[in-house]
Amino acid sequence: MTHLRSRRRRIAAPLGLVLTLATLGVAPAAAQAATSAEVPTATTQTGPKLPYVVNTRTDHRTISAVEKAIAKAGGEVVITYRQIGVIVVHSTNPSFGEQIRKVRGVQSAGATRTAPLAPAGITQEGGTDRLSAAEAAKVSGEAGPGQEPLEADQWDLRAIGADKAAKINPGSGKVTVGVIDTGVDDTHPDLAPNFSASQSASCVGGKPDTSPGAWRPTDPTHDHGTHVAGEIAAARNGVGVAGVAPGVKVAGIKVSEPDTQLFFPESVVCAFVFAADKGIEITNNSYYVDPWLYNCMDDPDQRAIVDAVNRSQLYAQRKGTLNVAAAGNSNHDLDSDAIVDDSSPDDSTPVERTIDPHECFDIPTQLPGVVTVSSTGVKGAKSYFSTYGKGVVDVAAPGGDKYQIPDTPSKNGRILSTLPGGGWGFKQGTSMASPHAAGVAALLKSKYPWAGPTALQSMLKAQADNPGCPTEPYDGDGDGVVDAWCKEGKRTNGFYGAGIVDALDAVN
Repeated sequence: MTHLRSRRRRIAAPLGLVLTLATLGVAPAAAQAATSAEVPTATTQTGPKLPYVVNTRTDHRTISAVEKAIAKAGGEVVITYRQIGVIVVHSTNPSFGEQIRKVRGVQSAGATRTAPLAPAGITQEGGTDRLSAAEAAKVSGEAGPGQEPLEADQWDLRAIGADKAAKINPGSGKVTVGVIDTGVDDTHPDLAPNFSASQSASCVGGKPDTSPGAWRPTDPTHDHGTHVAGEIAAARNGVGVAGVAPGVKVAGIKVSEPDTQLFFPESVVCAFVFAADKGIEITNNSYYVDPWLYNCMDDPDQRAIVDAVNRSQLYAQRKGTLNVAAAGNSNHDLDSDAIVDDSSPDDSTPVERTIDPHECFDIPTQLPGVVTVSSTGVKGAKSYFSTYGKGVVDVAAPGGDKYQIPDTPSKNGRILSTLPGGGWGFKQGTSMASPHAAGVAALLKSKYPWAGPTALQSMLKAQADNPGCPTEPYDGDGDGVVDAWCKEGKRTNGFYGAGIVDALDAVN
């Protein structure tokens, strides 16, 4: 997001875990243990109210029995997603998780936060360079024939041939990209022509709210989702900027908390299920699921979070949705043996821990079948902040880099897009790279409407242009210190995966 807290990867190892997540949703040991006990005794203990996800088998009998056990253990069911066996619960019983995990039919369960269900008062760091009216006028004065007024500053479109692709195939209005994010301002003149209100909602708290405008940002400063939406599908209508796929539809599914802008598991589960049920073809996920940057499978709470979110995104895949996600902004090598995480949990007091990225996962980006996107700057080099990893990153796309300066009117190496209230501004991050890849995927879906998620992902990789690992040591910020190491493979590498996406190749 604006403070470079984005995103993702895909599970590279171990293979056994991928298969377990994809087919069972939870490791066999946990599933076996969950069938060995009866309903917990009623409790009178009270503590802070916490939300939980309880993951069960999907048959009606099991879910009904578990719901009764939840009530007896002092839990209140918020919503049950029967199609995936995920129940969102609130409870003040400090032993709720431990008790409910012993119930027959419960495969995993855990708290989704470390702080109570009350405003935590966390304020996200800013990071948007808003284009002033005078600056916009200057850029507009340099617009070329057939360009949108601010397109001269959109080096990213030219970098992947999106400007040329739009003249051949701007994308189909029958394809919708769902922006799971902080909300989308559908009244923006660049977004209104392509916005799909019928496929939009707020999922904050875990239940979909489709009332008019529920999908909009809570505050104008919560501009991340609106910026992402413009990168994907800002219309070529003679106003402002253009998106990678200016002819497709875009929907907003708000999941960030109104006070903290954190993206909690129950809201993300709701978003994936909603997107699937509304026929959204592609989702963009420029975030990680809070409060853990990496969720470790040996922790029962974190394991339950992985299980719940994975069930929901796999459900979306089965319904025909391709999920695209940002790799993250920590410059971490996800193919390494150890990573220091000093930001988790981010809803209370972070504790430094060293994790194995093959055992602890950033979600949704590391989940099976999710397209993981790293970031590049105007020179086509990995952005200094972008997380990477051989066998983890699928593709790369422009996400901006303040150290890679373009020859544009504003000389700004970040990405220009839409902001709430009808404005435009620059941001950088893998948050900005992911929507470029989602936009190219939307162009592919427009050309090949029969293609499902697996085929689309293969096409996305096939049309990508792979620059290979850099021949010189990588020093992203130019301070003379090597910042990252790129591992080369036969067809992929750690920085760019299969390569940088190419919109022109996609439509050709």
